Amino acid sequence: MTETGFEKTPARDRRRFPGISSRAYEHPADRSALVALRKLSGFDTVFKAMSGLLPERSLRLLFLSDSVRVGDTQFPHLYAMLRDACYILDLEKVPQMYVQQDPKPNAMCIGLDEPIIVVTTALVELLDEEEMRAVVGHEVGHALSGHSVYRTVLLFLTNLALKVAWIPLGNVAIMAIVTALREWFRKSELSADRAGLLVGQDVQASMRGLMKIAGGNHLHEMNVDAFLAQAEEYESSGDLRDSVLKILNMLPRTHPFTTVRAAELKKWSESRDFQRIMDGHYPRRDEDKDTSVTDSFRQSAAHYADSVRTSKDPLMKLVGDIAGGAGDLGGKLRDKFTGTGSGSAGGGGAEAKGTDTGGATGGTTEQG
Repeated sequence: MTETGFEKTPARDRRRFPGISSRAYEHPADRSALVALRKLSGFDTVFKAMSGLLPERSLRLLFLSDSVRVGDTQFPHLYAMLRDACYILDLEKVPQMYVQQDPKPNAMCIGLDEPIIVVTTALVELLDEEEMRAVVGHEVGHALSGHSVYRTVLLFLTNLALKVAWIPLGNVAIMAIVTALREWFRKSELSADRAGLLVGQDVQASMRGLMKIAGGNHLHEMNVDAFLAQAEEYESSGDLRDSVLKILNMLPRTHPFTTVRAAELKKWSESRDFQRIMDGHYPRRDEDKDTSVTDSFRQSAAHYADSVRTSKDPLMKLVGDIAGGAGDLGGKLRDKFTGTGSGSAGGGGAEAKGTDTGGATGGTTEQG
């Protein structure tokens, strides 16, 4: 296989997706943002003009000089996985890939003109072949979606925020952009997880990989079902105070929590959308130019509305109640934060009963 062509098929029989568009696996929130940016006239030109300000050349030289480039003679098993992933997702040009010495398991896809994939030694040592295949597919998914461009900007702005932190108000504007980019990037990680599943086509391997990233190389001490149960408990337990703490814990992160990622991926693997892709019915790249921005935003809005309606998180349930026409907002907020209900046996009791029924209904919708 050459750098721009394919001479070998994957090592084992897996379905290939010729001409697949990244829209096939992108999370609705991720997809709508990317479609809007791609449709924006002149955006690519303006964005590329910023490349002189971004340290892309420096990053490429850094990895070339101080990491190991994956190829036929260095980490050949990773190179085979990389080529296989590009073959399955029909990415014509194989990105350069580097292994970097780092005790923390991590992987990333960066670059403005051409994507570069970097994996750490800790990640290579942690995961088995099928788990690693899902990770490589994850990063190739980032490359196919064009995420590497925005990831590079995020890295640059994060470093810049640290350098200008001493300037009064200088850090505020930059951190606002960084926060917005992080929110988008967390959604893009869910998209790339789906791409990893399309490449590996082994949902258990994807689950194990996420579980190992969370708990280390002690697979005999861990259980995928119990790990997924943690995600259920994380979403549904606690009160409004816990909901606020969840938001605060998430803000500085670029990645969603691993239990949440596992639960999201498991849900998608059981969906009709995933099955349609596996059956060969998916959006094609040659149709991207005809994509409607309005339709993408409508899908994103529908996703968020469904998330609010089916969520078991106390804050999301409250939002759903309010959106559904439930009154007494002040009383609901007070009761949620204090953990108390209405003291009267009349209307208050009926309201509490109605809230319980709404919660049960929400749980039923979640199951569906």
